[in-house]
Amino acid sequence: MMETKLTTTILGFFLLSFFICFTTTRAQSSSPNYVGDDCKNSTEESLTSGFKTNLNSVLSWLSSDAATSKGYNHTAIGTATGDAVYGLYDCRGDVTGTFCQFCVSTAASDIVQHCPNRSSAVIWYNYCILRYSNHDFFGNLTITPSWQFPGTKNTTNSTQELQEAETYMQSLIKNATVETNLLYAMGEFNSGGSSGERYGFVQCSRDLTSDQCRQCLNAMLDQVPKCCATKVGWQVLAPSCLIKYDDFMFYKITTSNNKGTSKTKTVIIIIVSVLVALVLLSCGIYFLWRKNQSNHDALLSETTPISIHYNPYQGQGDDSLNADLPTIPLFWIRQNTNNFSDSCKLGEGGFGPVYKGSLQDGTEVAIKRLSKTSGQDVEKRKQLSWKVRMNIIKGIARGLLYLHEDSRLKIIHRDMKASNVLLDQDMNPKISDFGLARTFEKGQNEENTRRVMGTYGYMAPEYAMEGLYSVKSDVFSFGVLLLEIIAGKRNSGFYLSDHGQSLLVYSWKLWCEGECLELVDPILENTYIRSEVIRCIHIGLLCVQEDAIDRPTMSTVVVMLASETMTLPNPNHPAFSVGRKFGKEDESTSKTSKDNISVNEVSMSNIFPR
Repeated sequence: MMETKLTTTILGFFLLSFFICFTTTRAQSSSPNYVGDDCKNSTEESLTSGFKTNLNSVLSWLSSDAATSKGYNHTAIGTATGDAVYGLYDCRGDVTGTFCQFCVSTAASDIVQHCPNRSSAVIWYNYCILRYSNHDFFGNLTITPSWQFPGTKNTTNSTQELQEAETYMQSLIKNATVETNLLYAMGEFNSGGSSGERYGFVQCSRDLTSDQCRQCLNAMLDQVPKCCATKVGWQVLAPSCLIKYDDFMFYKITTSNNKGTSKTKTVIIIIVSVLVALVLLSCGIYFLWRKNQSNHDALLSETTPISIHYNPYQGQGDDSLNADLPTIPLFWIRQNTNNFSDSCKLGEGGFGPVYKGSLQDGTEVAIKRLSKTSGQDVEKRKQLSWKVRMNIIKGIARGLLYLHEDSRLKIIHRDMKASNVLLDQDMNPKISDFGLARTFEKGQNEENTRRVMGTYGYMAPEYAMEGLYSVKSDVFSFGVLLLEIIAGKRNSGFYLSDHGQSLLVYSWKLWCEGECLELVDPILENTYIRSEVIRCIHIGLLCVQEDAIDRPTMSTVVVMLASETMTLPNPNHPAFSVGRKFGKEDESTSKTSKDNISVNEVSMSNIFPR
């Protein structure tokens, strides 16, 4: 066992060293070289905080997008707030993937240092260009300012060299704008005599048209006789295009018959072969290590959150998986379930068996042991009548109300879903799995997190997209769960061949058409109470509204479920609506349908707190 661990450690160190050396070598050979920048204004400007925030967002987006794009993209953020930032990156036509992202990321980091507090700026590297502005420049031709970079070598016959260079560069411009319409082209030619081979490259920003590109490149080529007539190599560039000419191959090889291809292929084959051998060796050692493991109970953590207010070993220095909630050690769980004996087993829950245990004060608790081979038993929903489902809905609502308002600390569950609700022998629901729960201090209403965790389909939009969670996040999850209980289907993976919509959108569509009872689980048939079902769907749609402010609190939800006379407000469009949008005719129908719906067809009273 010790020899296996030692071998694994040595191999891991070798692999790490190899990859560091390999990655460093490639990075050094392909690192982007700074060419120049233009900060528009020579003095710093006073920028709003909104503009700075949008600028950081644009630069971050450009950096991440470069890894998966084809070397070019643009975006704009804040166009509706007055602090708009327009950003664009364009990698050289022969540079894509990792090298493109490396260059764009470097440019995004450097541009704010080279041009601090500027509303517009552009920066060039040998592999890419990055540009941003507070004005929309997409599709606009910009040839000023321009920069000329003559080479260091002098030509022996400047007139002939310049004439041949201009002729060949014109052919590249034609290739980029007419023959291929790629807006970039590269190639080599023999200048004749003893001058040897020459290499050329032209490229335009890919938001331009072919005519704009040709105009820009010709404008750059017109500057060559003035700056670089006596030089062997030169480069002229502007915000919208660039041309480069030299006596060495400065671009990436793209055709199989170019010189150096065989050597490159040989190096690649050697590197790939070594990597494959190392991967196979490491896999063999890993499986050998797994085979010799004596403890296969990897599904259980060393500590398991089980109680919100009670910790039988509090004060003894036990670590907690969740800084907000107490935990108890694994040995206590084993002891109180007789090592997960069948005699303590209550039944099979979602994703694992459930066992019965008792705390030191006599409180009975349910303990779920996760299992890879277990899942949700869809067939058991046939045992749930409407009366049982209504009892479950009300029980979950009361449980969340307790967490939000009646417990010693305000608790946000953050992962409210069907598999986290346990049912006892009387079908009473118990909320479980507080591994993602967070507590709020007195007077605290919301919190932000940079690490969004939970289950897609149940997460409120403000939490999923911005990391902002509150009691209204749990209300949204409850609304999804309520609609799932009524429909007998899960929101995740919900798909109707005739509609192609999520459960929330489909529920909203039926509500607007006055056909909300079509949502009801067919298993229930006509055993449900029509007014209760309509009222529950109404409450569910109120809970899943896109704006958190519009959603009711759990205390209001509990009152809504208990009262048959309380007037319910009309719900707004639910969040994450990816189905078809309703036109004006649908909207009018929606309004009429909602206005005409009465849960019990009698007069309604409003309930207000004193």
